[in-house]
Amino acid sequence: MFFVLLRFSQNKEQASHYMDAHNQWIRRGFDDGVFLMVGSLQSGLGGSIIAYGVSREDLENRVNEDPFVVERIVAAEILEIAPKKADARLSFLLG
Repeated sequence: MFFVLLRFSQNKEQASHYMDAHNQWIRRGFDDGVFLMVGSLQSGLGGSIIAYGVSREDLENRVNEDPFVVERIVAAEILEIAPKKADARLSFLLG
């Protein structure tokens, strides 16, 4: 499982120009079963993603295709998590 942090970067002011393409990229992540959750980093710092069921290499390739990453609107950081214990509602993450 991975947490992806998309922190606003040098071209933050260009975000509105690429928002539709970014949202399409997010939709593909859900359609492909890779993204479990997407949300905003509070205080307007950027966005976050929880990804699951994908290799780090494949996730890196996917993240690098995000128009926000391509256009340097955000800088991406991928954190790999090895779940050890979870609430029953998230037990699928332990498999």
